[in-house]
Order: sequence, then structure tokens, then C-alpha cells
Amino acid sequence: MDARGLRTVRVWDGWVRLVHWAIVVLLGLSYASAQAGNLRLHFLSGYAVLALLLFRIAWGFVGSETARFRCFLRSPLAALRHLAAFPRRGPDREVGHNAAGGWMVLVLLGLLLAQAVTGLFADTGYGDFGPLAKSVSAAASDRLTGLHHRIFYYGILPAAALHILAVAAYALVKRHDLVRPMITGRKRLPAGVAPPRMGSPWLAAALLGAAALSVYGLSRLG
Repeated sequence: MDARGLRTVRVWDGWVRLVHWAIVVLLGLSYASAQAGNLRLHFLSGYAVLALLLFRIAWGFVGSETARFRCFLRSPLAALRHLAAFPRRGPDREVGHNAAGGWMVLVLLGLLLAQAVTGLFADTGYGDFGPLAKSVSAAASDRLTGLHHRIFYYGILPAAALHILAVAAYALVKRHDLVRPMITGRKRLPAGVAPPRMGSPWLAAALLGAAALSVYGLSRLG
């Protein structure tokens, strides 16, 4: 398409981008702190991830148009059709997540939430334990601790790798840059595409504060 037929449109609000990149950093911090045996930092990182996830889920119902689940979650058949058309090049007309990307977002959010919640019940056996570890039996805590590890290695890491490979494939095969819009919030789209509605920053700040306070309350239980 002629570049003159394109215009720059704001597609991602700062809150979605904050959650996206903060979780990338926090996952690395969580892994590094666990490997180094710094469980206090590991738990703090996990609490931050949980707060961001709770906010993102709430923002998926009342936030910006491109952040809302009902706007980017389409049928599995639509996702398969999108993937079938992947080899064909064409201009990027997607305002937010495409039909396949929307399901990837849901999978990643689910895995991350499961990882954070199981961490609340985890017990290392060396005096470090999650705030809810003593609210269940020792056997249940052990099972959830093992599940916490397995979700990361067999769920989150493969899903994250697939996500990165998909972004690279879109860049190489279709010439669609999916990274820059998630950094700047803006994207070049055909002039006829209507810009999405952005959510209230005051509502977002209130939701993030409520999520942070809720997780802080959870952390004090242990």
C-alpha cells in the first residue's frame, strides 16, 4: 500500500504497555533471584507480577478498546483462518491483537496467573514460604510448589518462546512490525481505519492501586 494512504494511530495505551514490559523484566528477575537463592526478592517480584495481572484482567473488561477481551478474542475458527492466511503478504490492518494473537494473550495471562497463585502456597522447606502456604496441608503445599516450578519450565517458557518466534515470523514473512507499537503505542494503519477508544487514566490508576493493595494484603497473611 502507498505510504500516503497510511496514518499514525494510537493503538496501545500506556497501561497495557506497562504491564507487557514490566512482566518481561519481572520474569527475568524472578528467575535470577530464585537461581541466586534470594527468595525475598523472588517473592517481591512475584507479588508485583500478581498485582499487574490482576490489574490487566480488570482492564480487559473496562479499559481501552484494544485492551478489552471482547474486542480481541475471536472464535478459534477465526484464529485458524488467520494462521492459514499467514504466508500471504499484505498491509497490517489490525488495530490491536489479531485473531491468533488474542488467544496467545489469554494463554500467557492464564499461565502467569497460575504461576503467581501457586507461588502463594509454595514452601521451599528452608524457612521461606508463601503467605498462604500454612493455610493448606504440607502435602498440598508441596504439590503446589512442584506445580509452580513446572508451570514456569513447561508452560511459561515455551509459550514465551512461541510468542517471540511469532513476532519474528510476522516481521520476516509479512513485514509487520509488532514490537514498535508495543513500545510507542502507535502504529501506521490505512487512513480509513478508525482509532480505538482509550480508557480513563484515572480509572486505570485506581484499578492498579486496588490490585497492589490487594496483593499487599495477601502478602501480609504469611
